[in-house]
Amino acid sequence: MNVCPISMILVPQGAEYQAVCRGLRGVKRSISQPVVLPLPIGTEPVLRHLKILQQQGFFATPSLQVMVMGLCGGLGIDRAVGDIVLVQTCLFYPASGVPVSQHFDSDMTTWLFDRLAPSASLGNGVTSDRLIWSATEKQALHQKSGADVVDMEGFAVLRTLSDAKVAMVRVVSDDCRHNLPDLSSAISLAGSLQPIPLAIGLLRQPIAATRLIAGSLKGLSILQNVTTSLFSKEKQMS
Repeated sequence: MNVCPISMILVPQGAEYQAVCRGLRGVKRSISQPVVLPLPIGTEPVLRHLKILQQQGFFATPSLQVMVMGLCGGLGIDRAVGDIVLVQTCLFYPASGVPVSQHFDSDMTTWLFDRLAPSASLGNGVTSDRLIWSATEKQALHQKSGADVVDMEGFAVLRTLSDAKVAMVRVVSDDCRHNLPDLSSAISLAGSLQPIPLAIGLLRQPIAATRLIAGSLKGLSILQNVTTSLFSKEKQMS
């Protein structure tokens, strides 16, 4: 697959969306770039948001090829902050407790790997419907699922855009050895971060907050660079 297969990028709103947009602005090329759409945070908000966009015709293009981008949490001890992971399969644990697994498109994942190797590696992911903030829970989820990374949007995208080809690139912003601040109350039912609860949550756990901010800044910088690298004209022609 020599031609860029990506026609649309889906990325969580806020800092991650801004990092991807900055990365695309760093691409010097005359041909059209992919459409970038922001997503809310969380499985249910993403499902609702994508269904609305479907009704508006955003995904009506035949043979639509979508890439999900963003940050993620590392679950295995070998996943460090800053690692680039091309997710091959995605698990989700519904209320029934019986896991559901879906696969990202193998051809698109291969194209991504060819362009990003050796900086990126292949892995498996699990989508959580809530924030996994404690190191203990991350390690338990790894043991339960066998997944390398955790996110909050991937499975919802695969489930909704079942007729599209979808691939996913994630950058690890926190590992499984340290707790994050518990910011669950800062995420609204609509899937957005609420500034005041966010600030309170960070202030209550300053050490974890410092680690979160440092990991996020590193992950966002790499996410921006990955975007530029993927869509640069020079690599496109190589």
